[in-house]
Amino acid sequence: MKRGEVWQVNLDPTIGAEINKIRPCVIVNKDALAVLPLKIVVPLTAWNARFKNAPWHIKVEPTKANGLRKASSADTFQVRSVSEKRLVEKLGVISPPDMEKVSLALALSLAID
Repeated sequence: MKRGEVWQVNLDPTIGAEINKIRPCVIVNKDALAVLPLKIVVPLTAWNARFKNAPWHIKVEPTKANGLRKASSADTFQVRSVSEKRLVEKLGVISPPDMEKVSLALALSLAID
């Protein structure tokens, strides 16, 4: 379970507007940063044209390498820390250029210069 990998993650149960169900997520934490069995993930949702003007949504096209089946959005506003037990199945790895875009959008969402 490493940074840049795409995993199916069980995000339930959720409360309010939190993104839910089992869905692909990108691991974004620095590898071997902590000793707790947790991962920081950015959930992926189906791409919608209205996300084009939302800089915290990063479009990720499906490839054999990332294992996605449809154009998706990495929603960096929904970033969260989850137990490794929530990670169900590895799908693949996103490309370095996509990971860089996700990192920049995370910095925006978290107000990090």
